[in-house]
Amino acid sequence: MSLPPSEIPSGAMRFNSDSQKLEYWNGSAWFQVHTFSPNLNGGARGLFAGGSGVSPAPGLRNEIDYINIASTGNALDFGDLSSSREWATIGCASRTRGIAAGGFTPAVQDVIDFVTIASTGNATDFGNLIDSRASGGGCSNQTRGLFAGGNPAADSSKTNSIEYITIASTGNAQDFGDLLAATASITGATANTTRGIWGGGYTPTVLNTIQFVTIATLGNTQDFGDATSVMYEGQAAASATRGLFAGSSGPVHQTAIDYITIASTGNATSFGDLIQAAGSTFGGGNASSTRAVFATDNSGKNDLEYVIIQTTGNAVDFGDLNLPRDLGAAFSNGHGGL
Repeated sequence: MSLPPSEIPSGAMRFNSDSQKLEYWNGSAWFQVHTFSPNLNGGARGLFAGGSGVSPAPGLRNEIDYINIASTGNALDFGDLSSSREWATIGCASRTRGIAAGGFTPAVQDVIDFVTIASTGNATDFGNLIDSRASGGGCSNQTRGLFAGGNPAADSSKTNSIEYITIASTGNAQDFGDLLAATASITGATANTTRGIWGGGYTPTVLNTIQFVTIATLGNTQDFGDATSVMYEGQAAASATRGLFAGSSGPVHQTAIDYITIASTGNATSFGDLIQAAGSTFGGGNASSTRAVFATDNSGKNDLEYVIIQTTGNAVDFGDLNLPRDLGAAFSNGHGGL
């Protein structure tokens, strides 16, 4: 016998025997779970772009690496961004295009680049942000990419603005709304097909705040809940149902991984730990419908680690980036927003 709607917890899952589909309860109605896992040389691709190199290759980087998320192994060369830069506003992607916006050269940039994920090659100009920014957070569904928060100048200033683009086109970003507060060094952003979610950051107080928007509309973020601890400069990834936040630069470099159920609201729950304590990381992580891959760069490491999103547990070694580096952008064509 089915429970009355008032007794069903938000985020609950069920298999609909009539439609033969998996569904989740958003607090008022059942919604079908949509997943997409493209088959590119065996699985979805994850890309890591730009950043700041350390020995043996110091300085700002323009290289883009890629991995096959379904396998394990070292990253391969994909191509280059239009310019070398670090603190790229965290990337976002559709099933076909990957986006990296903003960054620091050391001047703060308004550039937006895109690549075609299924191929390899150099990035192409997409357009410009309304405001130059670095160290923000980006997420997307198949249609829209959102860029939020960050440093609009090479100082301690911060912004609360959210901008959006239509990924299938090219052109300049447009105003979407605002974060709860002006925030930089956001731990990361995740999404399912309807919601975009940002976690952590500093204002300059280090935050445990998680906030969300409905991607198809315009407007300001709403409170989602809290992380298990304060966090900034970490990374995030998501399937269609779960969002993960991993690592942090503060108050000390952390290994903790949290998870949330994206369709509901509420506080995060402990998932497990990274192998390496991660801070000043790539900020986005990469995901397929089943795996999340994080680049843990603490102390100049180039390690890639992965977890199975629908379980809980500690991360496992995946392989290495081509070069040790941090402060770049990450995106995939298999994440939970597609």
